[in-house]
Amino acid sequence: MKKWLLLVAAILLEVTATLSLRGALDHPALYLVVAAGYIGAFTVLSLVLRAGLPLGVAYGIWGASGVALTAVLATFIFGDPLTALMGVGIALVIAGVLCVELGMQAAHTRQNQDTQGAAS
Repeated sequence: MKKWLLLVAAILLEVTATLSLRGALDHPALYLVVAAGYIGAFTVLSLVLRAGLPLGVAYGIWGASGVALTAVLATFIFGDPLTALMGVGIALVIAGVLCVELGMQAAHTRQNQDTQGAAS
């Protein structure tokens, strides 16, 4: 459970940094938030990996969630467009991450079965 909470924190830090990057165009002091957000995001992401979440899964969820959340929030905060085609793209990114996660689970199941079979 800890690794998932850390992953959520990493996602929120990255999204905050990215949205602040856009805001910093008008308010340069936000560059401090940008730097702190990205440093924090990568630091927490490293903690997620130390907690045992596989890199492909952690990075996939982090990246896909960041893209989706940033696109939606930018629509509300900055008035950026969010078209149906963009929605399809976000859904495809999320589907791709789901495929990576399911593939990782299948690989672990297969590895456990091979290990148990060799121990018998």
